[in-house]
Amino acid sequence: MELIQNNADLSAYLAADEAIDHHHPAVREAAARLAGEAEDSYAYARAAYEFVRDAIPHSADSGDPRVTWRASDVLEQRTGICYAKAHALAALLRAEDIPAALCYQRLAHDDGAGWAVHGLVAVRFHGAWHRQDPRGNKPGVDARFSLDGERLAWVPDRERDEVDYPFLYAEPHPAVLGALKAARDRPHLWKTLPTAL
Repeated sequence: MELIQNNADLSAYLAADEAIDHHHPAVREAAARLAGEAEDSYAYARAAYEFVRDAIPHSADSGDPRVTWRASDVLEQRTGICYAKAHALAALLRAEDIPAALCYQRLAHDDGAGWAVHGLVAVRFHGAWHRQDPRGNKPGVDARFSLDGERLAWVPDRERDEVDYPFLYAEPHPAVLGALKAARDRPHLWKTLPTAL
């Protein structure tokens, strides 16, 4: 699949905004710690990915009812769903001047009753974008950082009307950010998740 930048200006994928607040001290501290242990930008990107994937539980897996959406909140509260974890990873990457985009999939619910949009990150290396899924592994999910072929949590099944959206966003999609900001708690969010973009 050819990935398509929503914004032609690459600098947009380094910018801070209200969700990807990489100027925040919590993001800067985490980035500095991870960068101090990394030998180069590739090692840093992998370390940031593995930190978000492994050290910040997906709130549905952990049963945490809190809804986070700002990268700094995700890092401070150590919880978030896929979108929030994607915001945290994008912020950590951008904090070290690595272009990062937000991208999405539409996946069917396990029971087959409808769909939900799933959030990913794309990182730019070697003049190309590489999608990563920091949602967190669990039985049946084995996502890995990779610049050589995708290792995402899920591959959309066209027979179930699942979709890989090709667009790379510099900011969270408005439908995603709106759902996160309006949610009282995770059970409420589960009822209002976007089903398509």
